[in-house]
Amino acid sequence: MNWLLVVAGAAVGAPLRYLTDRAVQARHDTGFPWGTFTVNVAGSLVLGLLTGAVAAGAASPEVQLLVGTGFCGALTTYSTFSYETLRLAESGAGLFAVLNVVGSVTAGLGSAFAGWAFAQALWA
Repeated sequence: MNWLLVVAGAAVGAPLRYLTDRAVQARHDTGFPWGTFTVNVAGSLVLGLLTGAVAAGAASPEVQLLVGTGFCGALTTYSTFSYETLRLAESGAGLFAVLNVVGSVTAGLGSAFAGWAFAQALWA
């Protein structure tokens, strides 16, 4: 039964990733992968919020499977982040590649912590 929760979350997260990536990237006329950056930071925020809620007892393990593993797992994309960073470096946009790595890791960790802190303040 748990796998159905993961599948249901992924069924929402994967199309949302694609649609968000396309919508964000269409608004930026630059080689920087803003769409992937956006979905990864947003997913980190949601996962941080969920982790804080679970730790505070405000969310169940089933919600964690649905939202954390399923939805966030399909929304965020490490493989695309890696590919786009490599593509930037190979195309001579080394500065963008470095900014993508540093910015994504910093913003992702920061948003996860912010989500966790918000959940703790709300439910602890």
